[in-house]
Amino acid sequence: MALGAQRGRVLQLVLMQGLRMAAFGVVLGLVMAAVLGRVFSSLLFKISMLHVVPWAAATAVLVATVLLATYLPARRAASIEPMKALRIE
Repeated sequence: MALGAQRGRVLQLVLMQGLRMAAFGVVLGLVMAAVLGRVFSSLLFKISMLHVVPWAAATAVLVATVLLATYLPARRAASIEPMKALRIE
């Protein structure tokens, strides 16, 4: 944790960085899925490219996973005393 930074701010900073990467991944994944979905449309049975539920479910699972994967280390990083961390290094 940076000297002078509050715990909540450090937690917010790490979570926002994780969500930024997730947003990039979601956008890239949705574009690639739309393109590849058109290519492989003959293999999809009873699911059209316009069904929102699978797209939303995949996006929600990805975002929830990213939040969990960034929150746990962020909480740990925010709980470290700055002077203690500096002594270790």
